[in-house]
Amino acid sequence: MDLTTTYLGMTLKNPIVPSASPLSESVDSIRRLEDAGAGAVVMYSLFEEQITSESHMLDHYLSMGTNSFPEALNFFPEMEDYNTGPDEYLTLISDAKAAVDIPIIGSLNGVSTGGWIEFAEKIQEAGADALELNIYFIPTSIHMTGAAIEQMTLDVVHAVKKVVSIPVAVKLSPYFSATANMAYQLVEAGADGLVLFNRFYQPDFDLEKLEVIPNLVLSGPNEMRLPLRWVAILYGQVQADFALTSGVHRYTDVLKALMAGANVAMMASELLKFGPDRIGVMLAEIELWMEENSYDSVTQMRGSMSQQHVAEPAAFERANYMKTLRSWRQDPAGQGFKIGLRR
Repeated sequence: MDLTTTYLGMTLKNPIVPSASPLSESVDSIRRLEDAGAGAVVMYSLFEEQITSESHMLDHYLSMGTNSFPEALNFFPEMEDYNTGPDEYLTLISDAKAAVDIPIIGSLNGVSTGGWIEFAEKIQEAGADALELNIYFIPTSIHMTGAAIEQMTLDVVHAVKKVVSIPVAVKLSPYFSATANMAYQLVEAGADGLVLFNRFYQPDFDLEKLEVIPNLVLSGPNEMRLPLRWVAILYGQVQADFALTSGVHRYTDVLKALMAGANVAMMASELLKFGPDRIGVMLAEIELWMEENSYDSVTQMRGSMSQQHVAEPAAFERANYMKTLRSWRQDPAGQGFKIGLRR
């Protein structure tokens, strides 16, 4: 079976790519991911706040973002809690490039168009093959408009593309009011790829201490439905490579991502729970499925279930809304409801 795929102008040996997570915080861990079969690795994110703190601007940015994003103030970890700073991050990229043969994708997380963007050029100089731009912003001000948020996002992409020549993928929020148009605008602004979607982590309440606490909840398989739908809709309409992320846990999830139109399927939660060796298991399962279903290559299946190619394109739009709701029917025995389309 030919599992090779292309992503951001790179040829990958297969479409499974570990997304930004603690799994890429050391050369040894990155080497384990390669040995397990990863097609490429996205580095853990370097935050705008880490870079600006090097220039003694941390207080300014934390105050500016108090009501904007969860890395601010009480949600923002102490700087010494981070594994590495900006210089160490660059060294890790350089060392990883020397230690492994698979592509290394840097990751920057920020919201403004400040001087931190110039760090993208340093990531390129350190040897990164591409850059994933994670624009993580929570607009809590009642005075900030959707148009302003869109423009801010586009401005960051424009600014980054001015300082790097390596491919840039944008990790997109699912909360834009017009997702398809925003995807189009990002590509027009220079994005080479789109990563669908960013998971916005939600705080919880401690009822004993009456405190707001940030806590990480790993993804579940059902979370894949949202990015799957939008990759299938955007495939063929927007001229960019697609990475599907959030909810990728099984080999069937990778196959679905490819058929929707994704170039790669990114995963982290499954690997954090079960270790990098899970990649090899999934690759073997993918090859077996392809053999049993007469597929010779990943390229052959890519986009085959996108909106452009399915028999019922309306399945991705409102026309399928009532049909989906009616897929619940009363159990004749009075034991609740069962799934099944009425005929």
